[in-house]
Amino acid sequence: MRRTPPVPHPDPDPRRPRVRTRTAAGAAAAGALALAAAALVAPPQAAQAAEVHCKAVYTVQNDWGSGFQATVTVTNLGTAWTSWTLGFSYGGNQSLSSGWNGSWTQSGRDVTVTSLPWNAAVPSGGSVAPAATFGYSGANAGPTAFTVNGVPCDGSGPTAPPTSPPPTSQPPTTPPPTDPPTTPPAGPAPALHVSGNRLVTAAGAPYRLLGVNRSSGEFACVQGKGVWDGPADQATVDAMRGWNVHAVRLPLNEECWLDTTSGTPAGGTTGAAYRKAVKDYADLLVANGINVVLDLHWSHGQYTGPGTGCPDTGATCQKPMPDLQYAPTFWKQVAETFKGNDAVLFDLFNEPYPDAADNWADATAAWTCLRDGGSCPGIGYPVAGMQSLVDAVRATGATNVVMTGGLTWTNDLSQWLAYAPKDPTGNLMASWHSYSWNGCVTASCWDSTIGAVAAKVPVQAGEIGQKTCAHDYIDQVMAWADAHGVGYSAWTWNPWGGCSSGGNVLVTDWNGTPTSTFGEGYRAHLLTQRP
Repeated sequence: MRRTPPVPHPDPDPRRPRVRTRTAAGAAAAGALALAAAALVAPPQAAQAAEVHCKAVYTVQNDWGSGFQATVTVTNLGTAWTSWTLGFSYGGNQSLSSGWNGSWTQSGRDVTVTSLPWNAAVPSGGSVAPAATFGYSGANAGPTAFTVNGVPCDGSGPTAPPTSPPPTSQPPTTPPPTDPPTTPPAGPAPALHVSGNRLVTAAGAPYRLLGVNRSSGEFACVQGKGVWDGPADQATVDAMRGWNVHAVRLPLNEECWLDTTSGTPAGGTTGAAYRKAVKDYADLLVANGINVVLDLHWSHGQYTGPGTGCPDTGATCQKPMPDLQYAPTFWKQVAETFKGNDAVLFDLFNEPYPDAADNWADATAAWTCLRDGGSCPGIGYPVAGMQSLVDAVRATGATNVVMTGGLTWTNDLSQWLAYAPKDPTGNLMASWHSYSWNGCVTASCWDSTIGAVAAKVPVQAGEIGQKTCAHDYIDQVMAWADAHGVGYSAWTWNPWGGCSSGGNVLVTDWNGTPTSTFGEGYRAHLLTQRP
């Protein structure tokens, strides 16, 4: 869709990259969140239903008087389920607003949640955590009884060993945990690859990238602030783990990596030192169970047209497309550095906007530019298309998953499937950004455009945010993404003076103290999720 670009406003914090004048923080207050407690459903046959054994724990994460968010964590205490249906009832006037981690419906006071394709299978000892928001007035008593497949979910286990093959090790002597994890599991992050429309682990288990952006690698090196404009150590990683972060997106600077910058200010870091800092931080995150997405954010090429962030030829702001002069070399070197580590993913270009550069004159030309590059209307330097960047990565033998975006700062994926680059490994996924001021901001738009892509390939919402310090808009994005198996990472894990200083700031310090209320809302939601 053709949309006019947002009007940039002054950057309130000199530490921040100039390109981020489109910063965000939230839209209107969201509906009350309630997590319906769950009766998980095993197969529908009566014989199978009779074998259902489970425990349900109902938790309200946030109650603001007219609405609330709730999660029902259901643990399977019996044989494995191939699908599940959770049921429970409220005693008051609680009314479902939106739900995720399951398909939610309500009839009168009765709430039903059915499994989605990606979380239908629940092994013995496994858990699911459907969550939702609700509105209400008066009292807000929680449900007291839950069913799965019509069988009471009362916390009892089987009276005899399950008929499925016995485990290879001794069963635990205590019941499995009933609460969702608050940190990624111990051990390194999983190697990932694409299977159909899902990211999966080496064992074939579906996996979503749920986490945060850590900005600074794109701007600090050319602003005299080192590489990360703050610590990048175990303590900061521990803080992220405390939020249940499973993925961190790291925006990078093309010329700092290649050491082609000129006049780097004192304190700036380029070349070998920059590359080592990126490698060390990525390795630290992966070792702590957190997948890494490396993103080409600031690049070379003079551009002064619509949506421009700077008049500079050098990589000091975001440009409408990557340049042919340096971008393929950048990705060739990044791929050589991380080849063999498939816990690291490559986001080939942050937010393409060749359609804006051409004043939305020709959508076909813009999509062709995105894929094929070359000489593109409105852009005065030779462009590297997504196909050339995929080719640069694959020429090294790297099989890491790669992401490519759409138009209009990658909010528009309407023609992504028609213009997707070819990837001989099949490890290609779509990158999508969603802010409250974008053109596609409703569930109906997401259903018709993003949903069509997500039905074919994995989709990652690499940046989400909104215009105010609330979290109502990102709540809607996350609810939709959870229901469609889409991952997301919020902008941004940087203590830039609080959310109101420029929007979309998640933390007030490097210890992970959340901002009010944007960071608080995002953290509360992450803590309900499993990748």
